[in-house]
Amino acid sequence: MERFGLVGLPNAGKSSLYNALTGGGALAAPYAFATKDPNIGVAKVPDERLERLSAMSSSKNTIHAAVEVVDIGGLVEGASKGEGLGNKFLANIREVDAIVFVLRAFADDDVPGPSDPLEHLRVVELELALADLETVEKRRAAVERQSKLDKSLGDELDALRAAESALSDGRPLYRAGLNAAHRETLAPYFLLTNRRVLAVVNVGEDELDAIPEAEARVAAEFNDAGDNVEVIGMCVQLEAEAAAISDPVERAEMLEGFGLGEGALFRMVRSSYHLLGLRTYFTTGEKESRAWTFYEGSTAPVCAGRIHSDFQRGFIRAEVIAWDELLELGSWHAAKEAGRLRVEGKDYVGQDGDVMEFRFNV
Repeated sequence: MERFGLVGLPNAGKSSLYNALTGGGALAAPYAFATKDPNIGVAKVPDERLERLSAMSSSKNTIHAAVEVVDIGGLVEGASKGEGLGNKFLANIREVDAIVFVLRAFADDDVPGPSDPLEHLRVVELELALADLETVEKRRAAVERQSKLDKSLGDELDALRAAESALSDGRPLYRAGLNAAHRETLAPYFLLTNRRVLAVVNVGEDELDAIPEAEARVAAEFNDAGDNVEVIGMCVQLEAEAAAISDPVERAEMLEGFGLGEGALFRMVRSSYHLLGLRTYFTTGEKESRAWTFYEGSTAPVCAGRIHSDFQRGFIRAEVIAWDELLELGSWHAAKEAGRLRVEGKDYVGQDGDVMEFRFNV
């Protein structure tokens, strides 16, 4: 399961956001380092398409796609040099697939720390860039020595030099304008800033009207990051309170009462999910309807392998139909009778929203 790490300064709202996403019980306290060891939980990816397919099939079970959420202890200035939780903090970040920055944008006399989200962003980005710089400098020096005897290392050396140049200026790699080949070459080093980022701007309960402005202000700081960064504004405290309401009708009424629509959590999870290039196909039937995760560009056998490795190993063919087309026809049987199921082979590239059944033989 893909992992998303919540990263930010102490008292930014990371643990409250973790609780809202996972229903967990992480300690959310108004002092630094309330979280020392990472909390790990699972957040489901809401998807109306799955709900509608499940209703069509009268499925006994509905199983959503899910992501793992890691609540990492607060980062402080100097973390790259061992301040605060230091290396322990940085090691926890290296183990996640994507980073969610939680940036505080509210003032509270009872909660210490800066209330400017751009100050939070400055500290977080600088510390991660400095940690990456140390890694890149060591590797670059080693590759320079090896490249005198091995000319095939030229591309790797070029990528390391480009990364070092950006990181030396305190610029994270996701906003350094590196080309795709360089970023792919650097991937095996698991650099902290060589990945895509979701930034959550956390406003106060009495500042809901300021969400668009706060979101736009932070987004403007990422104007050099292209599609490597997405920004979402929300009031984490209200979202957490709404998430704690078990009755979906009551929860929707609370969110609507504050003018928050479906709430920002759903949008955040969907954005996080797509940030890694993840897509969804569905299986549906009377027993269950289920969302399956695959990476964009995956072929049908690879998609089948998400269910079980035997499906991929013995793949014969896939029967495929778009989710909305299936709903229009009313059932899998009706789609088959109408000749609307496509038979696809090993070269077929799965599309987001496909409904599939696989034939295999092991």
